[in-house]
Amino acid sequence: MKTRRLGSSPIVVSDICMGTMTFGAQADEATALRVLDESFDAGITFYDTAENYPVPPDPKWAGRTEEILGRWMKTKNRDALIIATKVSGPIHGWIVSAQRAGMTALDRHNITRALDASLQRLQTDYVDLYQTHWPDHGTEYEETMEVLDEMVRAGKVRIVGCSNETSWGLMKSLQVSERLGVARYQTIQNNFSLNNRRFEDELAQVCRQESVSLIPYSPLAGGVLTGKYQGGATPDGARFSAYLTKGGRFTAMAHRFVNEKSLASTERFHAIAREAGLDPVTLAVAWSKQHDFVASTIVGVTRAEHMRPILAAADLVLSDDVMKAVKGVTREIMYPMG
Repeated sequence: MKTRRLGSSPIVVSDICMGTMTFGAQADEATALRVLDESFDAGITFYDTAENYPVPPDPKWAGRTEEILGRWMKTKNRDALIIATKVSGPIHGWIVSAQRAGMTALDRHNITRALDASLQRLQTDYVDLYQTHWPDHGTEYEETMEVLDEMVRAGKVRIVGCSNETSWGLMKSLQVSERLGVARYQTIQNNFSLNNRRFEDELAQVCRQESVSLIPYSPLAGGVLTGKYQGGATPDGARFSAYLTKGGRFTAMAHRFVNEKSLASTERFHAIAREAGLDPVTLAVAWSKQHDFVASTIVGVTRAEHMRPILAAADLVLSDDVMKAVKGVTREIMYPMG
């Protein structure tokens, strides 16, 4: 398993990160523990969670994922693990956090309470990477970055990062951190996949110039790139099969991921994978890792058997011909996810 540095920090991680978003909902604890053990044995050192997991957000199970991960961590050497978690930002009318009655923000009150609760659930006295889950452009970055810096100085957090942030928000935060002399975002965790390359439009250049690492999530485009939704299929237990029946924002999200253009591009990527003798999942994960602004690609599974094609991408470098073929699909079917 290759390793890369997170931003300009001292922390080095495996270039595949195990995401835990399904643990405690779609994946029960026994499955989660098996996946975590197999990941660790394969050389994965980096594990990502959030106070709001598992998804979809629900007060009856909010925090369960951190609890499962915390119990597993007790079976390993804590120094061998790089643990990342997140504090919920404001809802912005899209996702309502299941924490603090949905009244979440990136102010001192919320960040302090969220981190203390996460540390308790994880059964540890520090996390390696603490991230803002989605931005709070209504709260001054001065307050957000100052309290995050206090958490670093207190030894509860080693470095900080953001998630689902914009180019403006990332640059604004970096400017504030530099001006105040406080901790800066070393990472950004945004959606990035073969079906969603919008990160390359602007944010990739910010990362390159400012030494911030992308930790992409959803490299399989929410499972779409596995091919399980091809031909209009809605497999049992699949996330977007369920979202299509929920209505409102959930259905809107499902249509963003599963639509005519995304299914067409997925078909083309499967053809490229077959020609290269690769599993489509292996192709998607390897492609995600093969960018200079990416530190570690976050993967997620609901069953242990899903790990095999993911781990096959660990040491894989895609050929120039494969990368050229992928670029050709991107040019012909632009922005499949809008």
